[in-house]
Amino acid sequence: MSRSKTTLAAVAMATMAAAMPAHAQDAPAPEAEEPGESLAEMMARVNLLPDTPGDGPYPSMIEVVAPLPEHVVYRPADLGAVGPNGLGVFVWGNGGCAADGTSTRFHLSQIASYGYLVIAPGRWRSGPNAQAEPEPQRGPPEPGETRASPTSAAQLIEALDWALAENARPDSPYFGLIDENALAAGGFSCGGVQALTIAGDPRLDTVVVQNSGLLPEGAPRLGGMELGKDGLTALHTPVLYLDGGPEDIAYENGLDDYNRIDHVPVFWVNTPTGHGGTYHEPMGGRNAMIVVDWLEWQLRGDSAAGRTFAGANCRLCTDPEATIEYKNWP
Repeated sequence: MSRSKTTLAAVAMATMAAAMPAHAQDAPAPEAEEPGESLAEMMARVNLLPDTPGDGPYPSMIEVVAPLPEHVVYRPADLGAVGPNGLGVFVWGNGGCAADGTSTRFHLSQIASYGYLVIAPGRWRSGPNAQAEPEPQRGPPEPGETRASPTSAAQLIEALDWALAENARPDSPYFGLIDENALAAGGFSCGGVQALTIAGDPRLDTVVVQNSGLLPEGAPRLGGMELGKDGLTALHTPVLYLDGGPEDIAYENGLDDYNRIDHVPVFWVNTPTGHGGTYHEPMGGRNAMIVVDWLEWQLRGDSAAGRTFAGANCRLCTDPEATIEYKNWP
């Protein structure tokens, strides 16, 4: 598929996703359906699955905290087990820039279980423990219509500000637990654009862009995807792109970003998942563990996790179902 066709397809898919209920915006491809099951039926089934604690050393939980009513927090359930400076922070942008902070709850819970405070904008709208109604359906925009995004990149900054303030507040449950040199931003699809929008924040130590990439100049844009390719110059940290192969509508845009980035280390990984990734698989599937290994390597200097990406016969280098390219790396 040509880049121009892929760009238009990306906008079409984002428009279609905007018309779905929030919990369906990041749905896996229809191939994941059971025989005779529609996409809506599949997502209804996924929505009934219980929240999961991840398989990391710190079983995780989901909560909403009063100072951040328009965000959802994922964290180790037992903060006492983490220890001083033991928590990394990962602020996340949702697929479709949806106002559902639980739309990728399995994926984010898995990351939190490895000792991360993960914060997503929106309300707790998905899963059997949902505390808010599903996001209202949004029809496709009218020609020439400018429509605001349900969430904004500013909410990722708000989440990061809150986490660091809690780390400094003596009566906070997070007091002294957050490693302020282990801060990351990431997101899926439109949410990946939100992560790139805040990538210039000097406090960040890495950025993760999943099933996403910036649209080229002149391409139609939905609300939340306004950042142009010149926004890549703000990157000052290593960045991971995790896309779903040529069937991913974001593939060409992610590849174009990769080719343009020439001033920071950048890794571009593809697994054969299409645009839906592995967000709704148990524990977030293989892609959640790729993200965990990236964060462990970049934020904690874990060389064993780094072997997933770099070195002779790295794990992704020898995985027949994955491809990896990187540059600007020593």
